[in-house]
Amino acid sequence: MQKDFRADSTCVSAISLSPNVSERACPADILLLHYTGMIDGPSALSWLCNPESKVSSHYFIDEAGNVTQLVPEAVRAHHAGVSSWEDTTDINSRSIGIAIVNPGHEHVYRDFPEAQIAAVIDLSWDIVSRRKIKPQHVLAHSDVAPARKQDPGEKFPWEELYEAGIGHWIAPVSIGDGALLQPGDSGPAVAAMQAALRDYGYGQTVSGTFDDPTMVVVTAFQRHFRPARVDGVADHSTLRTLERLLSSRPS
Repeated sequence: MQKDFRADSTCVSAISLSPNVSERACPADILLLHYTGMIDGPSALSWLCNPESKVSSHYFIDEAGNVTQLVPEAVRAHHAGVSSWEDTTDINSRSIGIAIVNPGHEHVYRDFPEAQIAAVIDLSWDIVSRRKIKPQHVLAHSDVAPARKQDPGEKFPWEELYEAGIGHWIAPVSIGDGALLQPGDSGPAVAAMQAALRDYGYGQTVSGTFDDPTMVVVTAFQRHFRPARVDGVADHSTLRTLERLLSSRPS
């Protein structure tokens, strides 16, 4: 990669070069959002630019809303890790990665400041507009790596992004009584749920058994699309929200 580069977005206020890159195997068609999951922003930025870490993202947004670009969009940043979406596994090649400063679930997970989310919206809009990224391809790290990751988590305001024209979203169905599927269940209803999750893009095997891997995918779905209760149990609210999300998916 060149030693210096021009920012891809006018939202960028600084460049901090990361050496942790490689060549893309395909064009980017996913915008992938992360939290940093470290104790503070400077530590996270330093780590993303440290050759020993072997990780990076294209963009980094601190809590004040300042945007730093670490990797040119034309090359492959190392932010997704072992992951999959729509039956493909090289998500690093398929995606632009934004790291959003937040300590995460391991370090007192907290709300994202308004200035930071405003910057996320501005940058995300710029990226999806320039690259013609589909709404259903604006994803959480936990969507593509549900067994390993929780970020950006249930506090991330996906609805605000949707209202700004970014991503796919519907209002979640209210939590209440009704049929549910839970770990240990099996049968056609479980298989139908698994098929719906797979149809949306999740790396979900259709086995007809509600096993541990299914529970982690349901949990990831809830973090993104039904964050009021994240428990891995496919209650009426979760199932109907998934159904409505599929039926409203942009063509």
